[in-house]
Parts: sequence; structure tokens; C-alpha cells
Amino acid sequence: MDKKNFAFDKTNFKLLAIGMVVIIIGFLLMSGPGSTETAFEPDIFSVRRIKVAPAVCFLGFVFMIYGILHKPKDQAEDTKSEGK
Repeated sequence: MDKKNFAFDKTNFKLLAIGMVVIIIGFLLMSGPGSTETAFEPDIFSVRRIKVAPAVCFLGFVFMIYGILHKPKDQAEDTKSEGK
């Protein structure tokens, strides 16, 4: 089977895997103890859980979108040669 028939190549899958790892790291940064009815946990309002973790997740999602839209170099060269 010809490799040019696939939409993704090895680079795309690596970028998607890196994006998924970054998203998982962001969700792990969000985790922590929660408040109960009897005890209030002030850590739920920490900078790590409110600002840093969502930003890391967002960057992971952006990186995954880039991994999906990234065109392999050999396909990009084929597209340029077809246009001539």
C-alpha cells in the first residue's frame, strides 16, 4: 500500500501524542483535594488549579490541532508540483 494514501504520517502521530501528554499533565495539575461539607479546603483556589492547569490544557489542545493540520513535507511538495 502506498504511503501517500494516508492522511497522517509519523510526524502527525508524534505531535498528537505530545499534545495528549500535555493535556494529561494539565488535568493532573488540576487535581487535588476537594472541599467537603464539614471542612473547607482553600487549595481549590490555588493559582496552579485555577490559572496554570487550564492554560496547560489549552496549549495541549492547540498543539493537537496543529498536529492534525500539519501537512507532511512530501505531500506539501507534491501539492506544489501539481499546481504548476
